[in-house]
Amino acid sequence: MAIKVRDYEVRLTRNKEERKQVRQLRYRVFVEEEGASATEEQRALDEEYDAYDRYAEYMAVFHNGRVVGTYRIIDRNAAEKMGSFYTESEFNITKIKKYRGNIAEMSRACVEKSYRENALVMRMLWAGLGELIVRRKIGVVFGVASFVGTKPARSAQAISYLYYNHLTPLRLRATVLPENFADGVNPKLARMNILPHEFVDAADAKAEMTPLIKGYLRLGATFGKGVFIDAPFNSYDVFVMVETRKMDAAYQKHFLGRENALGAEETHDGIIKTVGKIITLPVVGPFKVVRAFVDFLLREDAADAEFVEDEKSDEGDIA
Repeated sequence: MAIKVRDYEVRLTRNKEERKQVRQLRYRVFVEEEGASATEEQRALDEEYDAYDRYAEYMAVFHNGRVVGTYRIIDRNAAEKMGSFYTESEFNITKIKKYRGNIAEMSRACVEKSYRENALVMRMLWAGLGELIVRRKIGVVFGVASFVGTKPARSAQAISYLYYNHLTPLRLRATVLPENFADGVNPKLARMNILPHEFVDAADAKAEMTPLIKGYLRLGATFGKGVFIDAPFNSYDVFVMVETRKMDAAYQKHFLGRENALGAEETHDGIIKTVGKIITLPVVGPFKVVRAFVDFLLREDAADAEFVEDEKSDEGDIA
């Protein structure tokens, strides 16, 4: 399903040309802006990609037909074809892979520079992901969130705050793999408790966080243990995970002002009370949840949202 808001649209890409636009956007953001390394082939194509793109899906926001925001999605089937998830090169996710329901990895999130002041593009990306979660009944979404550079101490407040306040419960906790650091990178940089607990200030921590990480926290995300130094990509990464059944309270508090905003009186008007029930809903009944989910995200723009059945993508389309 595609979601449209005026001249914006969010959906999975449908063909090779759209997928190429996604990789070109990633090149502009990750290589040209943030200093990630690139091969000669990538520079010639102005595209950022790796082996995982062959089987990945792309969620993209289009503005007047041009890709201006994107996420890469790798589900169990794609990971099996590749032999692993992308994040397994940085973190041990054995516990998550044992989860009985559907899981999906989100990576390479980026928005065109000129569209970042207006949060609509990022909110539409999340609305698109929400629709996908509902349709595929995904129980856990996960990935890495990155800071630019290779010195985690520059984000000591933010990283320490996540460690002391938002670690994933042990049953699903991912742990960093410092043995996979590039040659010459000190494995001690993997520690998250850079500062003692009493030195951490919440306001300073949030000021150091990227908008994406702050958005994940509003979703009720938790974080794996450790920091991965991705020297070739000029980033240091934290592992982020969301159990979709636990998203309801976080969304209601953030977007509607209180955790029980969707109380019993609203359900009589056809609104599904708990977004977290998306995993157990029958296939015939998820649209009301999608509508509520999109209303949460798009807020003042929700009245303009249209839902359109998606066109079939090119058969066998790969990177």
